[in-house]
Amino acid sequence: PVPAYFNDSQRQATKDAGTISGLQVLRIINEPTAAAIAYGLDKKGVGERNVLIFDLGGGTFDVSILTIEDGIFEVKSTAGDTHLGGEDFDNRMVTHFVQEFKRKYKKDLTSNKRALRRLRTSCERAKRTLSSSTQASIEIDSLFEGIDFYTSITRARFEELNADLFRSTMEPVEKSIRDAKMDKAQIHDIVLVGGSTRIPKVQKLLQDFFNGKELNKSI
Repeated sequence: PVPAYFNDSQRQATKDAGTISGLQVLRIINEPTAAAIAYGLDKKGVGERNVLIFDLGGGTFDVSILTIEDGIFEVKSTAGDTHLGGEDFDNRMVTHFVQEFKRKYKKDLTSNKRALRRLRTSCERAKRTLSSSTQASIEIDSLFEGIDFYTSITRARFEELNADLFRSTMEPVEKSIRDAKMDKAQIHDIVLVGGSTRIPKVQKLLQDFFNGKELNKSI
């Protein structure tokens, strides 16, 4: 099986995020095979199915391609980035607001660990909000030297801040397809796993890459 780099707090956070967004969280999965089984892809039709699992968690990113035939799973390829995930998207937002705070108040938040921690928590929340809304507000009382920090960020700005990171998720997708000696047209099912796959831009990039194909995202 493909290694799962999830620790328990990440797994719990993913479950919580799933519950918050109204998804029924049945189980958080470690392995691509489990993901495919959870979707009942082993029961779908006759003949061979090629499934791409796109797993973008808090700190890691895995892409796997499996072939399913008669209930037998075979992993054809895996690719990914062990240092890419939701935390990186949070970091970009934190940096954005640190700069805004410096512009507005001529003060450097990075000198204060607690202020940074509070800002990061707000950014994580804002990121989740932006998966369902086009704008999110940040409201932190007495963030630094008694200054209340009230501001907001749009989904479009969040996407701009992370544009290169979001785009970089497509490289392992291409690589896994190449390594499996397939063409993208041969992928029957695409399964999304991990909290960060709820980000609309990530879904759109993936869907565009597969020419508008539906994504399985009910986990």
